[in-house]
Amino acid sequence: MHHFFVQEQPVGDTVIITGTDVNHIKNVLRMKIGEQLLISSPDGIDYLCIIRELTGEQVLAEIIEADEEGRELSARLHLFQGLPKSDKMELIIQKAVELGASEIIPVSMHNCVVRLDDKKEPAKRKRWEGISESAAKQSKRSVIPAIHPLMSYKEALEYASHMDLVLVPYECARGMEETKEAFALVKPGMDIGIFIGPEGGFTEEEITQALAEGGRPISLGKRILRTETAGLAVLSALMLQLEME
Repeated sequence: MHHFFVQEQPVGDTVIITGTDVNHIKNVLRMKIGEQLLISSPDGIDYLCIIRELTGEQVLAEIIEADEEGRELSARLHLFQGLPKSDKMELIIQKAVELGASEIIPVSMHNCVVRLDDKKEPAKRKRWEGISESAAKQSKRSVIPAIHPLMSYKEALEYASHMDLVLVPYECARGMEETKEAFALVKPGMDIGIFIGPEGGFTEEEITQALAEGGRPISLGKRILRTETAGLAVLSALMLQLEME
């Protein structure tokens, strides 16, 4: 079933779709009056709807039933990703959205190979937002995860300072016991930050700063994971744990 997001709340039993999705519904998917579709509102409620009217500027859909629980995890997972090289960020965003991340924050760290200048960042971010929306539709998310503007490491630590739990996968962490202790703290309703270093990893100073701000170092096992794998491994483990609560 085709899935769409709207920016406005339903009016009575009617959901109104506007913008580029109108052309997609009419001319790409060639949907007709009477066909069903899934629509997610800004507050994360999913609606099973039937198309009732197609015009040049909007699609009117009638609500059949509402799923107020939606498909979101019971905790909010914030991925702080050290800016990787090439197009790895696109893969990370796509898979992080599928695994339930509530937002992805690109972070400039000391060992980042790539440096985004002010002129390139808006275009990059727009593309990343499109990938987030596409992945949210494909995975039937109830919300589109936000893509933050690039942050410095200091800004990222400040942003994460009010979260309930901050996890820092680090190759020198003391082992899986530390990981078990940290995961035992995970509870529904939490805001959980996950800091992932770039290809060159964290510097010792960055780890020291993260721990000083309350971050908990964790191990991801005996193998060294690439930057595009590490965050997804943590998100996968947290997703399964929260889904089994």
